[in-house]
Amino acid sequence: MESGSAIFAGLVFALFGGGLLVWTAARVRHRRPVALGVSPVASATVATLAALLALALGVWCLTRL
Repeated sequence: MESGSAIFAGLVFALFGGGLLVWTAARVRHRRPVALGVSPVASATVATLAALLALALGVWCLTRL
């Protein structure tokens, strides 16, 4: 029963992290702001770190099966 929860959580984290990483890359590539009212470099950096953290959590959850 616990493996179902780990799979669900891992997939949610991985999808969120991947989506955030793709979205951030697209915004930076088109020279659009990642967050309004914040330094472009700082917002892109924080968003990328959050995406990588979410991907790492997703991988960690999926390896705990």
